[in-house]
Amino acid sequence: MELGAFSISLAVKDLKASRDFYQKFGFEVTGGDGEGYLILKNGTTIIGLFQGMFEKNILTFNPGLGQDTSQLDSFTDIRVLQKHLKEQGVELMSEVDEEGSGPGSLTALDPDGNPILIDQFF
Repeated sequence: MELGAFSISLAVKDLKASRDFYQKFGFEVTGGDGEGYLILKNGTTIIGLFQGMFEKNILTFNPGLGQDTSQLDSFTDIRVLQKHLKEQGVELMSEVDEEGSGPGSLTALDPDGNPILIDQFF
């Protein structure tokens, strides 16, 4: 079961201040709208900065995306991942339409209440 690229999505209070801080560690902006969120990368490490979008930091996985942010030709579809998680007894906070195809997302909480987002772009 491949979950795709991993990143941490940080809920930040000041997007510019957070961007400036992480740039000091060598992170470069590689995406985002610059107003509500930014995606930063250092090597294969990815951080998403999100202002006003959610309350907690989130562990994020992107099926179909390699850790180098390239689109993968072959990957485990989010619907297959969702089915597996449900079979394992994982309670999902939100689900993807099982009958659909393409982009979709699901969320779960780990035993300590940490949110996990699986977000498929393709």
